[in-house]
Amino acid sequence: MPLLNDILIIVGLSAFVLYLCHLIRVPIIVGFLLTGLISGPYGLGLVRDIDAVKILADVGVVLLLFTIGLEFSFRSLLQIRRSVLIGGSLQVAITVAAAFGVSRYFGLGIGNAVLIGFLVSLSSTAIVMKILQDRAEVETPQGNTALGILIFQDIIIVPMMLLVPLLAGEGKGGDMDSLLLFLAKVVSIVALVIVSAKWIVPRVFYSIARTKSRELFLLSVIAICLAVAWLTHLAGLSLALGAFMAGLIISESEYSHQALGNILPFRDVFTSFFFVSIGMLLNMGFLLEHPLYLALLALGVFIFKALIVLVIAILLGLSLRTAVLVAVSLGQVGEFSFILSEKALQHGLLAGAMHQGFLAVSVLTMMATPFALAASPRIASLVQKLPLPRKIRRGSYPAPHTERLHAKDHLVIVGFGLNGRNLARAAKFSGIPYAILEMNPTVVRDERAKGTPIYYGDATQEAILQHLNIKTAKALVVVINDPAATRRITELARRLNPKIYLVVRTRFIQEMAPLCELGADEVIPEEFETSVEIFSRVLAKYLMPKEEIERFVAEIRSERYEMLRSLSREASTCMDIELCLPDVEIKSFRIAEGSPLTGKTLAETEMRKKMGVSVLAVRRKNEIISNPPAETVFSAGDILFVVGEPDKIADAMRLYNHPETGKA
Repeated sequence: MPLLNDILIIVGLSAFVLYLCHLIRVPIIVGFLLTGLISGPYGLGLVRDIDAVKILADVGVVLLLFTIGLEFSFRSLLQIRRSVLIGGSLQVAITVAAAFGVSRYFGLGIGNAVLIGFLVSLSSTAIVMKILQDRAEVETPQGNTALGILIFQDIIIVPMMLLVPLLAGEGKGGDMDSLLLFLAKVVSIVALVIVSAKWIVPRVFYSIARTKSRELFLLSVIAICLAVAWLTHLAGLSLALGAFMAGLIISESEYSHQALGNILPFRDVFTSFFFVSIGMLLNMGFLLEHPLYLALLALGVFIFKALIVLVIAILLGLSLRTAVLVAVSLGQVGEFSFILSEKALQHGLLAGAMHQGFLAVSVLTMMATPFALAASPRIASLVQKLPLPRKIRRGSYPAPHTERLHAKDHLVIVGFGLNGRNLARAAKFSGIPYAILEMNPTVVRDERAKGTPIYYGDATQEAILQHLNIKTAKALVVVINDPAATRRITELARRLNPKIYLVVRTRFIQEMAPLCELGADEVIPEEFETSVEIFSRVLAKYLMPKEEIERFVAEIRSERYEMLRSLSREASTCMDIELCLPDVEIKSFRIAEGSPLTGKTLAETEMRKKMGVSVLAVRRKNEIISNPPAETVFSAGDILFVVGEPDKIADAMRLYNHPETGKA
C-alpha cells in the first residue's frame, strides 16, 4: 500500500530527525519541517502520495484546534473579544495596506499588490498555538491576544478567497450575494454552536457516559469534532475554526477533561503530519539559487509583521512586554496563506517564480518561529530598557483609576485565575490585608466594581510592584502561567524586598531550581501538589494516622518533591501496612442482629485477649469513633474496623457475628 509506505517513511524519518534535533537542542517543530523537506518532492522524493499526507495534515490541524477549544470556554472567548474584533481587524487591515504600499513601490499591479497583502497578513494558527500550548501560555495575556487575532484571521480568509477572482478581473455580479450568503451561514452556525453547548451536547454525553463504554465515548467526541468542522467547511469557513468551535461546545460540559485525555495522543500524531507537509512545500533548489535574497526577505517579512502587531497590541492597552511577546508570536506567514496562494495561482495572480518565492519565504518564517518565541522574553527585556513613555511601558488600557497602595504587612497576589481567586477568598475570610495584580483588564474592571482590591498592571515592571508597596509587603504569591514572567517577578520582588515571603506556583518541575536560585522561598509545582493532595486523601481513606500523613507530606515538600521525582529512595513512613507488615490486615465487618457483641462493651468482649484482634474504630451511622474506649457499647449495625492476622480476623468474624457458632 503506497499510503502505508509513505506513513512509515514519515514516522521513521521523523523519529530519527527529532532525535538529532534533541541532541542539538533544536525545537521539535523545526525537526518536523526538516523531515518534510528531506522526504518531500523537492528533497529525496521518498513520499509519493502528497495529497494523502495533506489530508492527514488537515486532521492534525483539526485535532490541535479542537484541544485548544476544549481547554477554552465561551466565557474566555468573551474576555478576548477586543483582541478578536479590534486587534484582529486592525492587524489584517494595517498589514494589507502596508504590504500593498511596499508591493506597489516595487512595481506590482494593484491586484497582485492586494494579494500580497492578503498572503502576508495571515499567521500560522497551528504553529503558534502548538508552541503556546506546550509552554502552558494559552491562558496568559499574550496567549489570549494572539489567539484572538488568529481567530479573526481564520474568519477573514473566506472574504479574501471570494475577492481573489475580483482581483484577477474575473468578478461577477453574484459575489455580493455570495458574501451575504456566507454571513447568513456564519450566523446560523454560531447559533447552532450555542444551542448545542447549552442543551444538546451535555445530555448526549450524559447518556453516553452512563454506558461506561470508552470506545463509544471516544467515537462520540471525534464525531462531534469532525461534524462541526465539516459544517463550518460547508459554510466556507476553515476546518480549524470549526474544530475550535467544537471544542468550545464540549468545554461547557463536565466531560471536557475526559474528552481532552482521549484526544491528546491522536492530536500529537496527526499534528506531526501537518508540520511535515509544510516542510514538503519548500523547494530546496529554488532556495539554494537565491539563499541570501530569500533569507533577507523572510527576515524582513517577520520583522515587518511583528512591528505592526506590536503597535496594535500597544493600542489595545497591553503592557510593552506583553505586546512584544504577542508581536514575536505572530511574525510568520500562516498555513491558510498557502490555500489562498493556490487559488491565486489558478487565476493567474501569482507567477511560478513569485509563487515559489512566496512558499520559500513562508516556510522560512515558520521555521524561525520556535526560535523567535524561545527568545521572546529576552527580546521583551531589551525593548523594555528603551527610553519609551511610561504609558507605553505600563499599558494604556482604560482600567479604573487606582490610588497607590499604602498598606503594610499585606499580601500581594499576582494573577487572578482559579488559584488567585481561592487565595484572595481565604485572605478575605482570615482578615489578612491583600492586593491583587492582574493583566486582564476586563477582569480588573469587573472585580473592582465588586469592591475587590485588584489592580491592572504587569508585575514584571518595577514601578508596578512599587505601586503596590512591595517594600512593606509581608508576602507575595505568584500564580500565573508565564514561566519567563514568573522568573522575572521572583527576581524583582526579592531585590525590592529581601525580607518578603515569596511563594511561586509553576507548572513545570524544571522551573523549581531556577526559581529557588532567584529567591523564591517556596516553589509549588502544580502537578506534584495535585499528586500530594490525591495520595493524602487516599492514605486517610486507608485509616493512616493524620499526623503521619502530615509528616509524610511535609517531608516530601521539604525535599522539593524528590521522592516523587525519583522512587529510588524508600519513604521513611510506611504508606501501605499490608506491604510493610504482610502478616497483618485491616478489615471491617458489620455487627449483625443477634450477634454476641450486641449490648456488650469492648472490655467485655475481650477481643484482643481471646482472638488476638484489636478494634481500631467503630462507625455508627454517620459517626466515627476512633480508638474506641473500653466502655464503648456495641450495637447491631455498627461497623468495626479491626487489625490483626488474616486467619484470626476471619475466626473473630465467624465467632462474633454468627450467634449459632458460639458466644463471646
